[in-house]
Amino acid sequence: MTEISRYAAFTLDPSGGNPAGVVLDAAGLDDARMQAIAAEVGYSETAFVTSRDGGRFRVRYFSPLAEVPFCGHATVAAAVALGPGEHLFVTNAGEVPVTVDDSGVATLTSVDPHVSELPAADLAALLAALRWPADALDPELPPRVAFGGAYHPIVAVTSRERLADLDYDVPALTALMTEREWTTIQLVFRDGPETFDVRDPFPVGGVYEDPATGAAAAAFGGYLRELGLVPAEATLTLRQGDDQGRPSRITVRLDPAIKGVRVSGPAVPIS
Repeated sequence: MTEISRYAAFTLDPSGGNPAGVVLDAAGLDDARMQAIAAEVGYSETAFVTSRDGGRFRVRYFSPLAEVPFCGHATVAAAVALGPGEHLFVTNAGEVPVTVDDSGVATLTSVDPHVSELPAADLAALLAALRWPADALDPELPPRVAFGGAYHPIVAVTSRERLADLDYDVPALTALMTEREWTTIQLVFRDGPETFDVRDPFPVGGVYEDPATGAAAAAFGGYLRELGLVPAEATLTLRQGDDQGRPSRITVRLDPAIKGVRVSGPAVPIS
């Protein structure tokens, strides 16, 4: 029988953070079975370790509706489930080193991030689906599409209340994200020089919203660095999940000597 573990990532409280399923021995599972398990678990993602060779692990991620190339919070959960040490996850997006310390905090280093323009027509369609006016946008954080293992448009607003009142058009946003192959939408409010509140709609995965999104955090870190919006060496705090009653705290570290973005947080079992 397949053993499925459940962890909450980016929190020390099992009732907070983003829950993830973890299957540490998925060698005998085909794609259809992994997809079915992810749907049964019902979390935004379940991580499946399909093979291992020493500290090298082949890992795949399934949402309730589809496979995704990379998932940060399920990476944190799976690494903590494996235990302290250095692990190398081989994902559909590339190789992701993950270190777990003795306190149960995992730090992943993303694949090399990159940022591209968000075309005006796509931005207009995105704002229409979010039901946000263009004048709500923060001119200091311009809209872009960022990649850190998966693609995430970055859209920032000047009002925390705007972020709190998220009420998007699910069919319209799902269709747009599917067409553009976006994984989540990183919605942002800047609360300080290195502190941000974020929310991440994920309708293409069958989930209204993620309470913590490590892949988007990596993409956002790459965006901030590439646009020069934070110092080249910085430690950032992302607050997510508060509006859903599942508070999450994600630490993002930028190091000019490293192309990838480091994303850190704990994970705890869900009983």
